[in-house]
Amino acid sequence: MSDSIMSKAATMEIPINSNGDTGTLAEDDSLEQDLQQVMVSGPNLNETSIVSGGYGGPAGGIIPTSSIKGPAVHYNPDYLDGRRAPAVGPDIRMKSRGVNLPKSQSAAGHLAQHSGPSHHSTHSPPEDASRGVAVEKLDTVKKWGINTYKCTKQMFSERFGRGSRTVDLELEAQIDLLRDTKSKYELILRLASALTTHFLNMVQTQQALGDTFTDLSQKSPELQDEFGYNAETQKLLCKNGESLLGAINFFVSSVDTLVNKTMEDTLMTIRHYENARLEFDAYRSDLEELSLGPRDAAAVARIEMAQQEYQIHRDKYERLRSDVTIKLKFLEENKVKVMHKQLLLFHNAISAYFAGNQQQLEQTLIQFNVKLKPPGSDKPSWLEEQ
Repeated sequence: MSDSIMSKAATMEIPINSNGDTGTLAEDDSLEQDLQQVMVSGPNLNETSIVSGGYGGPAGGIIPTSSIKGPAVHYNPDYLDGRRAPAVGPDIRMKSRGVNLPKSQSAAGHLAQHSGPSHHSTHSPPEDASRGVAVEKLDTVKKWGINTYKCTKQMFSERFGRGSRTVDLELEAQIDLLRDTKSKYELILRLASALTTHFLNMVQTQQALGDTFTDLSQKSPELQDEFGYNAETQKLLCKNGESLLGAINFFVSSVDTLVNKTMEDTLMTIRHYENARLEFDAYRSDLEELSLGPRDAAAVARIEMAQQEYQIHRDKYERLRSDVTIKLKFLEENKVKVMHKQLLLFHNAISAYFAGNQQQLEQTLIQFNVKLKPPGSDKPSWLEEQ
């Protein structure tokens, strides 16, 4: 009887997943946990029994295992690795039961295998370039803020008489003279422009008056000769007036170029020079204050840095001072040359016009190469208006 039972027990196959299929995760997990616990504590085959379900055993369906030698279930770790889901929950429960899983079976092991090390990641070139631009802009703003603070402090010190300033008496006198000359030339320009406007209105009035006289000479036979004489006189005055207007406009244009371009360019260089002078005095005062302070290591480093900044602004100040001196010299020569020609033109044109010397007026225009604009040339064309 025992031999038949042993042969039947030997032919029975007890699968690990006999409680369900592979898709039932909850039952598989519980079975795997129980198997792990069995592997740790070891099976006690003398106290277990195997239940068979349809192999023709005893009526009770219970086969005593006290006579079976060897383990009834073989543990296959590869099979469990293939069925285990990479979840964190079972690992935590297994650790709470005192089971140490291999690294490849834990969720951390799966994450370590599928995710690379994060500390080796490097920034892409566009990010590095944008970061470099941001740092450069921040450094520029910082330097600008420091420079503005020093210059503002120096400016208030000079105005309240607490700070000293660098003064070049000869150059300052030339600059003041230039500003005074520019203001007077601007007055000449405004008056000449007003004269041009008024004279243009007079010429237009003379032209309208001449046209009216011509019309009346044709409609009034008894006064035809008188109206005709006056019409010719007004037309002649209108023609000479247009010649004088050409000379005055040429004078105004030349003075405007001298004042608003040549002088303004020199004054722009002077403003740069004055800003450089203020910066130079600000860093000079800063260096003097640091030199009077203590001489520890940090102070010596600040003094050396201040000395470098002082030298940079000193070179800039001297370079701009030289530029201003040269431009003032050339401006004076250009001013004399231009105004000599323009004043002579203005005098000859006015004298010839009011003297009624049409021939001299025309020769004056030819001498100074003044080209008269045809009537209506100042008006925009039809295409430009569109």
